[in-house]
Amino acid sequence: MLAAGLAVVGCGTGGEEAAASSSSAAAPLKTIVVINPNSSASATDSMVELATARARGAAKIVGITNDGAPALLTTPQDMATAARGVRDRGVEAAKDPGVAAIVVAAFSDPGLAELDAAVSVPVFGIGTEAFREAAQGGRAFGIATVTSDPALVESFREKAASLGLADQYRGVRVTPGDATELVRSADALDAALRDAVRQSVDADGARAVIMGGGPLSASALRLQPQFDVPLVVAVNAAVASALKTVG
Repeated sequence: MLAAGLAVVGCGTGGEEAAASSSSAAAPLKTIVVINPNSSASATDSMVELATARARGAAKIVGITNDGAPALLTTPQDMATAARGVRDRGVEAAKDPGVAAIVVAAFSDPGLAELDAAVSVPVFGIGTEAFREAAQGGRAFGIATVTSDPALVESFREKAASLGLADQYRGVRVTPGDATELVRSADALDAALRDAVRQSVDADGARAVIMGGGPLSASALRLQPQFDVPLVVAVNAAVASALKTVG
């Protein structure tokens, strides 16, 4: 992605202001790449739409789907499978000089460390950034998710500890039933997550609740008016951090 500046000839302050204005107008919009670690193109489209709205014109959002990975990541093995594709796709995306940052858009941040080590552009995981946003001001926070795998749930506790947030972490509330079936119906998903959020707030004492998964982001926005505590949209948290870094 190449940008050509416009030369303005002038003398004194007026010429300098014109040159600065012209240069600013010619500056290309920075690109933030959102990699969806699963193979659901519709989930990618949804997250790109959310990220674009959050960017408010400050950056161009480009989505990449991790073809070959499971359509929904629910186990540690799914995450390991997805991580390889995330790294490879991220490395390829970073070759474009217009790419200013990359977001790994799955809650367990599969491939985040490997990609971060392989590219020079900043890389953000939606899980890590959601934890940080939820914990702002020292508030207690929990997670509502459709993921019931015990090892994956334990990984959330470990992430909280690794980020120094163990004392604020109030645990996970998991929706009942098969996650793959649940995410196919927006109404069913909203109803199940509503109950999980209420449990996190009323029983666990959470003052913010993270929607644990990129595909759950749209549900968080639909449910937010029903709750006084913030429902943290993980994709938006990561895009906000990326925008702060790339300017």
